[in-house]
Amino acid sequence: MRKSTLFFVSKLVMFSLLLSACGATTTAPEPASAAAEAQSAESLKGTLAISGAFALYPMMTRWAEEFQKLHPDVQFDISAGGAGKGMTDAVSGAVDIGMVSRGIKPEEEAQGAYGVAVTKDAVFPVVNANNPVIADLLAKGISQESFIKIYITGEMTTWGQVVGKPEITDEIHVYTRSDACGAAEMWAKFTGDKKQEDLFGIGVNADPGLLEAVLKDPLGIGYNNLGYAFELASGNPVSGAVIVPIDLNKNGQADDTERIETMPEAIQVVASGKYPSPPARPLNVVTKGKPGGLMQTFILWILTDGQAFVGEAGYVQLTPEQLNESIGKVK
Repeated sequence: MRKSTLFFVSKLVMFSLLLSACGATTTAPEPASAAAEAQSAESLKGTLAISGAFALYPMMTRWAEEFQKLHPDVQFDISAGGAGKGMTDAVSGAVDIGMVSRGIKPEEEAQGAYGVAVTKDAVFPVVNANNPVIADLLAKGISQESFIKIYITGEMTTWGQVVGKPEITDEIHVYTRSDACGAAEMWAKFTGDKKQEDLFGIGVNADPGLLEAVLKDPLGIGYNNLGYAFELASGNPVSGAVIVPIDLNKNGQADDTERIETMPEAIQVVASGKYPSPPARPLNVVTKGKPGGLMQTFILWILTDGQAFVGEAGYVQLTPEQLNESIGKVK
């Protein structure tokens, strides 16, 4: 992109952010049509290879589709394989952009990883709808301490122990992710500030695979990113799955603010900060060094016009301050 055009787009971006700061932070901004027209003034061509986090994959494919409507000569090659793969591919130059659903580590930055937050997501505990104590789970929730005993220490082995009914001896079948991923790392941080390899359970590959394992097992428990735990069309949890309330205040019951029954409710509690972080966290794109050329143009579009699609795709928009910080890193 020519310097004069980039300067013009940058001014428009800053102006739109100043305006949005005066409104609600959870509402996606309207597409900046002038910015889109400025980008369309140049005929963009090329291919962007993108890989990484399952958490960001659905949003990235939507962004790519919308960007191609403006720039038909830009092609995308997008694949999901976990945050670890996205980071490895980005720093090795195997792809142009890596999708990483966790923070960027200092050792990765030392290898040239340049991370930019683009949206926000969260990980939710999921059980089978036919769980033998489902009524108690929905009424009482599960405390962070109990999650630690299930996923880290292995002290809690029956569903009766979870809900305070020792006479119920049905065994807990614990599932976790086998691929290096941000969801597992965030869940490990929530359960005692641990690492993914500290999580107890049967390893299953990928977000869809982990959900499928729980759907097939009435005694199973797992965790999924927002976009996989809920159905986008209906806004309800995936059929056969139940989002378990987290008893954050440790009062032994699931309060109204702790019950999450629909995708809009999930988005609202994450956006408002009522859902704990971790397991809520920003999702990042990563490049080898500061992005330029087509990569820079696409990422800037994501952070401006592309934000209009975040809410409808089942993600949480960054605050204006966070967006401003990300735009500053890219420009």
